[in-house]
Amino acid sequence: MTSHDNPGPIGISLPSHAQDLDPEETQEWVESFDALLDERGSDRASEIVQTMIQHARAKHVPIHQSGNTDYVNTIPVEQQPEYPGDRALEKEIKDALRWNAAMVVHRAQRPGVGVGGHLSSFASIASMYEVGFNHFFRGREHPGGGDQVFFQGHASPGIYARAFMLGRLTQDDLDGFRQEKSNPHGMPSYPHPRAMPDFWEFPTVSMGIGPVNAIEQASFNKYLTNRGIKDTSDQHVWAFLGDGEMDEVESRGHIHIAAKEHLDNLTFVVNCNLQRLDGPVRGNGKIIQELEAQFRGAGWNVIKVVWGSGWDPLLDKDDDGALVDLMNATPDGDFQTYRTENGAFIRDNFFARDPRTKALVADMTDDDIWWKLNRGGNDPKKVYAAFKAATEHKGQPTVILAHTIKGYRLGKSFAGRNATHQMKKFTLEDLKALRDTLNIPISDEQLESGSVYDAPYYLPPEDSPAMKYFRERRGVLGGGVPSRDHEKVVLDLPGDKAYEVAKRGSGKQEIATTMALVRLVKDLMRDKQTGKLWVPIIPDEARTFGMDSMFPTAKIYNPDGQNYVSVDRDLLLAYKESTQGQIKHMGINEIGATSAFTAAGTSYATHNQPMIPFYIFYSMFGFQRTADFFWAAGDQMARGFLIGATAGKTTLAGEGLQHMDGHSPILAATNPAAVIYDPAYGYEIGHIMRDGLQRMYGEDDRDQNVFYYLTVYNEPIVHPAEPEGLDVDGLLKGMYELDPAPEGDGPLVQLMSSGVGVPWARHAREILEQDWGVRAAVWSVTSWAEMRKDALEAEKHNFLHPEEDPRTPWISERLSGVEGPFVATSDYEGLLPDMIRQWVPGAYGVLGAEGWGFSDTRPAARRFLHIDAHSMVVKALQMLAAEGKVDASAPRQAAEKYDLLNVNAGESGSSGGES
Repeated sequence: MTSHDNPGPIGISLPSHAQDLDPEETQEWVESFDALLDERGSDRASEIVQTMIQHARAKHVPIHQSGNTDYVNTIPVEQQPEYPGDRALEKEIKDALRWNAAMVVHRAQRPGVGVGGHLSSFASIASMYEVGFNHFFRGREHPGGGDQVFFQGHASPGIYARAFMLGRLTQDDLDGFRQEKSNPHGMPSYPHPRAMPDFWEFPTVSMGIGPVNAIEQASFNKYLTNRGIKDTSDQHVWAFLGDGEMDEVESRGHIHIAAKEHLDNLTFVVNCNLQRLDGPVRGNGKIIQELEAQFRGAGWNVIKVVWGSGWDPLLDKDDDGALVDLMNATPDGDFQTYRTENGAFIRDNFFARDPRTKALVADMTDDDIWWKLNRGGNDPKKVYAAFKAATEHKGQPTVILAHTIKGYRLGKSFAGRNATHQMKKFTLEDLKALRDTLNIPISDEQLESGSVYDAPYYLPPEDSPAMKYFRERRGVLGGGVPSRDHEKVVLDLPGDKAYEVAKRGSGKQEIATTMALVRLVKDLMRDKQTGKLWVPIIPDEARTFGMDSMFPTAKIYNPDGQNYVSVDRDLLLAYKESTQGQIKHMGINEIGATSAFTAAGTSYATHNQPMIPFYIFYSMFGFQRTADFFWAAGDQMARGFLIGATAGKTTLAGEGLQHMDGHSPILAATNPAAVIYDPAYGYEIGHIMRDGLQRMYGEDDRDQNVFYYLTVYNEPIVHPAEPEGLDVDGLLKGMYELDPAPEGDGPLVQLMSSGVGVPWARHAREILEQDWGVRAAVWSVTSWAEMRKDALEAEKHNFLHPEEDPRTPWISERLSGVEGPFVATSDYEGLLPDMIRQWVPGAYGVLGAEGWGFSDTRPAARRFLHIDAHSMVVKALQMLAAEGKVDASAPRQAAEKYDLLNVNAGESGSSGGES
């Protein structure tokens, strides 16, 4: 084997032989380096090389460090471990799995079903999965705990086929593939934990989510260990990804975090079959080389599995490096084409490009070239060596770049074709050829009887050596993978004392709801039973949110601790990092933070250890930026609290367009797992948080698999103490009467508002009474979305059960007999309060903060948007005038009186309602 096979400790590319002007001199330098390496070791060798590089730069010699090694296997043959399994039995099982996985998709194309699916992805990755299943992936029953495996979504038929052969799924289940509602045995297309809560652990097919979630899962595992909550040191996180998927920004955008945290419990396996959905990933380039450079540069351990064992003799004879040079120079588009042709084509179009490489295969037949010269990712021996090296490597995460063939062993009409991703069924001749290739004992008569879609699954005899070996390997490794624990977990939750401060209010002090929430969470984190289970997750805005007071006590989690002297070390609120820190401080990284939330919020299932994530973020950069990750969190049944801080269209005075959140509760309402609240006061927050803890982690009959989204603001207001006789049930259902209408004979109106808008409504109530003799009640709407959800459920029940007495939506029942009209406002677009329009029993007027954001003062912004107290007054008078309850001129008079017609009046036209 040539020296190209060992990249050395710093990953600098050796020059290609074809470009070397003096190969003999180069060889002398290489031999000198090898002698240094042998005598002094890798640390000294690295030190010398780094010194020479620095010296060359000082002499202005250009140094090109691409981060690439030659296009060959990272692990040379002489360092390749013995394969520990019975390869003959493993091949027999793998062939059966390949057949059954193909039948899962093929049979699902039968007339009347035709639900699609993917044949070729699993075909390319089957060898890697089987090496993992037989020798690496530990199940939940393993003494060290189970591994977490993020499976490549499009390869799900292979995972289903394996579960079938182990007796975890039935044939009826397989035939329910992609028919979740129409078939009683229906199964989802891809890994969806919510659809199969005892099977799948991680949703992965939305490309780019899996890589980030896997990194944060590995980080969270280390976090649990470092904090002394659970020892996860014997658990490994595997993420199987596609090379096309690596073009997603998210797929590569978080890899520096894994290196920074030394996540040696993490392995990425990138299935480099060189094809994405429509064609080559890098037709003119080399995706493996590209990924190697980026991952190595980010600080990862990189293992390339490029060539199968059949190439080893050729590389051993490649004394002058001509074959390696040819491999380096050949683009991926050509490598893809070679596997769609034949051995003669490869001889003529690859090896014949250099007389030296042509001579290397002179003694090989065309069939030898075709069958023996395989890709590394399809060779179990090469894959095993890479997996073993990855799990033993310390101090860095590992990425394995495995060269495979898409559609491998499915037949020439599938393998390597641009259209293979869209190919979902076989002809009769295809089936016979596949059967012969895989040695499946199914007769022509069985394939020819009935429809082509009746081709049977194949299960080897239960007492056969192959099936005994198959089961024995999973038993040794700790049971089925994937597998999810979804047993109910209950915590001993905090009592009344933890909520006393929230109920007390702020006295005469003005504080923002963000601060009221942070104070409450600090009290909850003092609880002896559950305090240590809280996982505060913060982007680089802790001081903005008033959470810097947590730094000295909870401390910031850093697996390296704090190895510097902090500039604020003498201050009360000093910035402190610790290996035992409780706060996950993510930097400016909302996607990473959302993935950290998911890892912590699903710990009850992945580790049987419930944790309480509390992710607080700029509300504008939550559901707008990371909604797909929140959707995956819901699919994975994450629990916890999401806090959209600095919320609202106008409370971030002066911040402007991209910071002004007028829609996050609307976007959040599209997520079925989100329980959304927009509280106004601290005591409301207290009841909502308590309800959330009880629902997610307590003895409760409601669905636990939800997360709570609270919007809180940065505008200081006085928080009243909790009123006597508070309607807590209404508060949690979404609305309660805060201020009854004054006694008297004047016309009546109902003012409804949420969050920071409640003080505007209370101010509007005063203005209406003082200036217009109108009596107004104020309703604090804690959740427009929860009221809508309840109403929709009532309507659905009535639709499906017409024979029963109809259910009345809670909001309609609560407002029954309440005299309107109703006026609603908030610091969000009108779509939010409009959610409940059809169930409000009376005329309903909505004021909304529509349009783009802008920079200005809070009062001026609210006046411009017509959502403030005076706008509520005019809207109320307008609606009362329409009902003949006030003079028809009143609305115009009010608009002129309060200068609402001049939208640029700024602060002069508003007495605010902000107090």
